Amino acid sequence: MPSVMRRYAGGEGRFERPSGKGDPELAAPVVLMVSGGADSTALLVLAATSKLDIDDGRGAARIARERLHVLHINHCLRGMDAEEDEEFVRELAARYGIPCTVRRVDVAALAEQRRGTGDAAGNVENVGREVRYAAATELANSLAKECGCPRSSVRILTAHTADDRAETFFMNAIRGSGPAGLSSIPRRRNRIVRPLIDMTHDQLCDLLRMRGIVWREDDTNHDTRYLRAYVRHEILPVARKRNARVSSSIATTCDILSDEDAYLNQLASRAYRDLVRREDEGVVALDAARLAASEVALARRVVRKALLFACPEARLEARHIAQVLQLVAAGKGSCMVPIDVDVRVEYGLLMVRSALADAHSVQAWLEVPGEIDLTGGRVLRAQLVQVPAGSRAPEVARAHGVEWEGQSVLLDAAAAGVDPVLGGRLWVDGVQPGDVLCPLGMHGQSKKLSDLLAEAHVPARDRAGVPVVRTSSTGAVVWVAGVRADERAKVTPDTHTMIELTLEG
Repeated sequence: MPSVMRRYAGGEGRFERPSGKGDPELAAPVVLMVSGGADSTALLVLAATSKLDIDDGRGAARIARERLHVLHINHCLRGMDAEEDEEFVRELAARYGIPCTVRRVDVAALAEQRRGTGDAAGNVENVGREVRYAAATELANSLAKECGCPRSSVRILTAHTADDRAETFFMNAIRGSGPAGLSSIPRRRNRIVRPLIDMTHDQLCDLLRMRGIVWREDDTNHDTRYLRAYVRHEILPVARKRNARVSSSIATTCDILSDEDAYLNQLASRAYRDLVRREDEGVVALDAARLAASEVALARRVVRKALLFACPEARLEARHIAQVLQLVAAGKGSCMVPIDVDVRVEYGLLMVRSALADAHSVQAWLEVPGEIDLTGGRVLRAQLVQVPAGSRAPEVARAHGVEWEGQSVLLDAAAAGVDPVLGGRLWVDGVQPGDVLCPLGMHGQSKKLSDLLAEAHVPARDRAGVPVVRTSSTGAVVWVAGVRADERAKVTPDTHTMIELTLEG
């Protein structure tokens, strides 16, 4: 198979690289997603023979043949028909001298597997779409590497039409959607461009007939059990009786909604950055009071951003956003949204946490000196420190605590169970049922760790992730990392060697 970045100089048996006139955009590969249906067949034919606007700054222009590469996904859903679709696309690409890549994926089996793992998105249509775009991204990246051009300069072309856009508009309206869903299919999203979005399916069929080109028909396109087919055959025909150009009218509406949605998203992004108080993998904390005071149009989008940051796979609906905003308005409470995303308002924060972010307490020995890695990219370090000559140990320890704002502490090494000369090791785990300590500054009074963490406004679901440093696996607590040290391990005027414990990240 000839490389996508070479062209054949006819009659001379030579292969040459396209010059691209020095512009990587003009030499970058263009991946055509072709199923064999009328729309994608027309895309291949037009890309090979006519001018197309692929949003590379040139407007409608011819695409150098050597840049083109066809991608066909065989979903293995329709038996012999699927095999014939694949063969048709191969032959059509060969007719125009365009390299063709075929990927075979058992989409039905993959969808069933996802249903077995509780993935709500595990239906055949959704999985098929994910498979197609994943394969297109993989091929685009591979071709970009082969030709040495930036990935961003590669284009992935799909054959979506004005009719597809109208169908998606109605589908999202039936399901219930906001402006983003009603904006329907965008003309471009990152590298994915839809140059036929202003044409109708009938126009493309007429074009193919005039050129004497046949195409493949998928019988499932007429099965109205699928929502898209239902909209295509039951709803749009009724709408066209009132407006024969309904697809074009809806396309104009989608463009307006898309522009306004993009503007509101910019405002929401700024608001989100102002409100965020914590952002780790799978968990977000927002200022609940300020969010409650925000305009509801922005608040909805901020909540959506938080939920998708915590769990990008979540399939959100308007009712989920409304449920979260009710908690924010009440100033307290908790709820669950799809895919095990826990949402709660406590201590003035809206906490959004996915199941993947559930903290698991580390259980490990901390060598002194040494360090251990904790969850969330944090590190716990320990080292021995001598009291500076002429200094009072308690004053040094207090100044250190103030400087580090509680994220590092100086303790008496011997009182913490560490040899001042040889060092030693401490045990690190999480809060255990019945744990107590004598908080520094309370002059020997004991307190449950659970009460201490509540008073420190550590959210309930974060408490399992708070490292607890002990003299041994069954010994006394010397430091609840980042919260409070134990009075019994504090530095005294008689201390000569201190142990410095630091929680970073």
